[in-house]
Amino acid sequence: MGQILSVKTKQANLHLDISNTLPDDNSILIGRAWRDERVPGPSVILVLKEIAYDITGSFPTVSHFFESPGLWDWNKLKNRHESLGNIEAIIENTLIENRINELPYLLAPCDLQPIKACGVTFVVSLIERVIEEKAKGDPKQADNIREQLSQEIGKNISSIKPGTDDAEKLKAKLIEQDMWSQYMEVGIGPDAEVFSKAQILSAVGHLAHIGIHPGSNWNNPEPEIVLAINSQGSILGATLGNDVNLRDVEGRSALLLGKAKDNNGSCAIGPFIRVFDSNFSLEDVHSAVITMSISGEDGYHLSAQSNMENISRTPADLVEQVINENHQYPDGLVLFLGTMFSPTDDRDETEQGFTHKIDDVVKISTPNLGALINVVGYTNEIPRWDFGVGDLMKNLSLRQLI
Repeated sequence: MGQILSVKTKQANLHLDISNTLPDDNSILIGRAWRDERVPGPSVILVLKEIAYDITGSFPTVSHFFESPGLWDWNKLKNRHESLGNIEAIIENTLIENRINELPYLLAPCDLQPIKACGVTFVVSLIERVIEEKAKGDPKQADNIREQLSQEIGKNISSIKPGTDDAEKLKAKLIEQDMWSQYMEVGIGPDAEVFSKAQILSAVGHLAHIGIHPGSNWNNPEPEIVLAINSQGSILGATLGNDVNLRDVEGRSALLLGKAKDNNGSCAIGPFIRVFDSNFSLEDVHSAVITMSISGEDGYHLSAQSNMENISRTPADLVEQVINENHQYPDGLVLFLGTMFSPTDDRDETEQGFTHKIDDVVKISTPNLGALINVVGYTNEIPRWDFGVGDLMKNLSLRQLI
């Protein structure tokens, strides 16, 4: 899959490189696609060797699939269920400007699972959150604060393991220097920051529009790996995510985290969940390098990489903090692991830093998981979220799947 897909929208010419959407090796992928059949609705799809199979008859939801790992016989599944043909055609039909509604198109690859996220799991992210807090959401103050913080605490924090005696000693020292912050508490303290990123079924998928609140003037994407976890706490797969963030809103107050994080189109997940097997495991997640690019219609281009080996808490530790004897998830969950990406270069005006513009194209990729591509729009102008849990239950019932 190596073509460049070019489309004309109301605002601009977009040139979307949809190559490398799929992982670069032999992988087992689970996703969702909307099918406009007798009763239109979402289907669970299995992708093997670039051929998609509708397995909804065996697993009505992706949550059902991950709750049934003992029933994963790939040959039986593909032989028992309808082939939808090459996945490339479904991917190309997903972009709304090119879509033929009668043909399948991709959705986010999760459904009934709560969408949770971990924050400040990388030192770079920790420092940027402290900057937001001390700048009170004003990007003009960021550079001076960043320089001061990097000199005072950057080197110390990068070598500290959260929750250890060394972390407690550093905490005491930073309190003495009046440098302590609530973000440092979750960055190097014993308890990770875990929050609800988005509502069940509200995530958008590959080639969908992601949403920026029209009242925000300082925001950015957050490229992350997202784990698929079942109700028993077993980590069974991984995908890519964009934890779209309003820096000015959270910077005004951490109590505005919900407004900064949970808006229409503010959570993108996809393109598929890659199932763990002998070719791909949690160790591959921990060693992954995530590449992200942002391309704007103004000619702007940014490219950066995040190395998961720099994460301050292991993925397994984060999962154990989220689902345990004190907190259950009967439908499983998906978990964002955090990002080290915080763009600081000025895009337009001096001391304004980076912020999105409408029609920015954001591409997040890593060879083992493929690429997640989205286009930026305002939350009140992009497609509304209008298919909730009740709609899904009615839909599956009408299709005699539950």
